[in-house]
Amino acid sequence: MRILINLIITAVIVYLLANFLPGINVDSFGSSIIVVIVLALLNFLVKPILQLISIPITILTLGLFLFVINALIIMLCGYIVGGFHVDGFWPALLFSLVLSIVQSIVGGFTKED
Repeated sequence: MRILINLIITAVIVYLLANFLPGINVDSFGSSIIVVIVLALLNFLVKPILQLISIPITILTLGLFLFVINALIIMLCGYIVGGFHVDGFWPALLFSLVLSIVQSIVGGFTKED
């Protein structure tokens, strides 16, 4: 049940961010749910491979290259999900950063002790 609640909360965040951030478009709330599911799958399957391949540059940039990996995952999700459109790297990077920050804030409020 907790996973379903997190999925819905994240879908609402994605839908709202798409309305506020330039370069990110979500056609409907249903599309934002699909975006969240695809992002979860990409973060589980693709992101570890990209992180492993990019260890040298990640060390060289003191971990800042992980932001690039997150933006690439967002862009890949934009190619996969039909109702989710990303206009380029910089909107994907901004979306990734804001999504992470908002998820952390909301997660702090909904955390069970």
